[in-house]
Amino acid sequence: MFMELPDKNGHFGEFGGRFVPETLVSPLEELTDAYLKYKDQEDFKEELDQQLEHYAGRPTPLFLAQNLSARLGGKIYLKREDLCHTGAHKINNVLGQLLLAKRMGKKRIIAETGAGQHGVATATGCALLGLPCVVYMGEVDVKRQALNVFRMQLLGAKVVTVKSGSRTLKDAINEALRDWMSSARDTFYCLGSVVGPHPYPTIVRDFQSVIGKEAKGQHFDLEKKEPDYLLACVGGGSNALGLFFPFLDDPEVKIIGVEAAGAASLCLGTPGVLHGARTYVLQTSTGQIKDTHSISAGLDYSAVGPEHANLKDMKRVSYVTASDKDALWGFKILSETEGIIPALESSHAIAHLRKMKLSKDQTVIVCLSGRGDKDVEEARKLV
Repeated sequence: MFMELPDKNGHFGEFGGRFVPETLVSPLEELTDAYLKYKDQEDFKEELDQQLEHYAGRPTPLFLAQNLSARLGGKIYLKREDLCHTGAHKINNVLGQLLLAKRMGKKRIIAETGAGQHGVATATGCALLGLPCVVYMGEVDVKRQALNVFRMQLLGAKVVTVKSGSRTLKDAINEALRDWMSSARDTFYCLGSVVGPHPYPTIVRDFQSVIGKEAKGQHFDLEKKEPDYLLACVGGGSNALGLFFPFLDDPEVKIIGVEAAGAASLCLGTPGVLHGARTYVLQTSTGQIKDTHSISAGLDYSAVGPEHANLKDMKRVSYVTASDKDALWGFKILSETEGIIPALESSHAIAHLRKMKLSKDQTVIVCLSGRGDKDVEEARKLV
């Protein structure tokens, strides 16, 4: 049932769709047609699979965190997306979109980024394929993710600092969309999460679902059963849907998404439209978008992917929150027990484990969406 969505117009129940200016309708239709044309072609799939294996480093391991499990209970498995080339899951989607852009004949790539990982992945893919790259990033995120800014520049990308609004991910997306409106003829917008107008939520989910497909097979090989729980952080929601999607029609698997407490659009928001899609949005009673706060730049966003909104209303996925303090605890506990420094985004999911009270035979797969190198300086000030 869930895996049949969206419908042909990009709707996940009452969410999704395409709410954009007239100038973006044609580029989005062109993108939709191209994706439907190429996604099942054998040469496209073979090229993407080859890039994912030999360049990105897939499959990533499913690691039994024995020390953490002994501390918190149950059997905690980590899907190690932090071991992907560039240090996060973002490269999965970028390689797919850039191979699509190449077939569409686009000569210029633009992207937005919050924590910098999607920007780094896009700059990396563009360097590989010989494409010019422009990345929009909010001024607040430029300062707190200076290492990733330098990485993008080292890879040949132009990083444009966005100084409007809250100067975070929401505003970076705004500027990228403005650029695309005026340059769509030769420009491909490589959007980094399961947000935005149709077909982006579907494209990004499909490219990221390699996470869940691998995890499902790996867990069964190890445990001879489905996992009891899936757990992932949710900002826009791409790493979470990447893990969740292949399990959605397995009712015995309980699924939990963890939002940042200061940017909890699913837990605290209301239905509305942002960045071209109907979804849950943090907004005032008059529809003004609220500012958000999170220690993790990648979760600091006022909305969420429309498929997550539908999964919440259908009660297929439970959504909870973790505070900055919780995330710092998760950051430290995984580092201390397993020698793995997680991204602050992933640390929100790790933090929720101590609230779950797992029995010794229950298993949970946590999507470790990225590594924490980028966050060490920020965390050092706070721990």
